[in-house]
Amino acid sequence: MPKIIVEVMPKADLLDPAGKAVANALQRKGHSEVTNVRIGKRIELHYANTPTEADLQAAKQIAADFLSNGVIEDVVNVIVEN
Repeated sequence: MPKIIVEVMPKADLLDPAGKAVANALQRKGHSEVTNVRIGKRIELHYANTPTEADLQAAKQIAADFLSNGVIEDVVNVIVEN
């Protein structure tokens, strides 16, 4: 099923408590090579047909208006996946 994938991450300058907790747990389990973890979200918008360029532009607007909180999050990627 064709879809558009939207990836949202916390803004780089904001604390990511979930990411920090995972990073600390990884350190405790001996994964010292991992220095930082950031946790975001992936949203899939499914389409009946292959999304058009207009669908992609609409998805970018949806991502900015509805799927992310512009105060604390950045939309980092909006792509078509078949």
